[in-house]
Amino acid sequence: MTNGDPYALARSDADLLRDRLGEHTVAVVLGSGWAGVGAGLGDVRADMAMSDLAGVPAPTVAGHGGTASSVDVGGVRTLVLAGRSHLYEGHPPSTVVHAVRSAVLAGCTTVCLTNAAGSLRPDVGVGTPVVIADHLNLTGANPMCGPEPPGPPGSRFTDLTRLYSPRLREAAGPDRVEGVYAGLLGGSYETPAEIRMLRTLGADLVGMSTVLEAIAAQHLGAEVFGVSLVTNLAAGLAAEIDHGEVLAAGAAAQDRLADLLRRVVAAA
Repeated sequence: MTNGDPYALARSDADLLRDRLGEHTVAVVLGSGWAGVGAGLGDVRADMAMSDLAGVPAPTVAGHGGTASSVDVGGVRTLVLAGRSHLYEGHPPSTVVHAVRSAVLAGCTTVCLTNAAGSLRPDVGVGTPVVIADHLNLTGANPMCGPEPPGPPGSRFTDLTRLYSPRLREAAGPDRVEGVYAGLLGGSYETPAEIRMLRTLGADLVGMSTVLEAIAAQHLGAEVFGVSLVTNLAAGLAAEIDHGEVLAAGAAAQDRLADLLRRVVAAA
């Protein structure tokens, strides 16, 4: 999907986003179970199919939309991307991060990433939004691999010390729950032994997305916020895991999730 220069393709799609949807300062990526949250964020001014972007394949996963929308969120022009591409679908890292790269190159200085995740903490149950404080990239991939990125000397690397913005995490509210998100390749759920390993490594959440997008957004200079909706307890902590419960948990928590995102967007 992104043969050649992935940054050139992202710049081209950034131009298309501006032409079709206008200028935006914040991008919000809606993951599994979050598609319905977009309708509660604000007034939709315009939209387009994500697949109209040359670097974005059509979604294949239930619960992921396929629309890019211009939304007025409390007076903040926000680009809402309902859906994402995943490594487990067979896409390379450059495709997985393409929509986020395009959004940042189109002018978004803040990127809010959402996902569905399994909780490794029995005290953090289904329906709880958990603000991501840090992550473990265990996907085996990294969007910084590949062609030399554009920019001045030093742009080959990016510092992840403060990847998830402390300022935006504070904006999520004083009663927020925070945790470390472990991103794995997927698409199988984890075994109980793998969950025990992840808990030893310090993970509180586990999922199959977000980490590569966060790195790509940071590299291009955007401020990053991440939040997981706990949709199940991880393997060995509960009964069998099913994708249907992921979607159901998202539907039940829509109002709460929309409120949280509106607070963060207002602070961006």
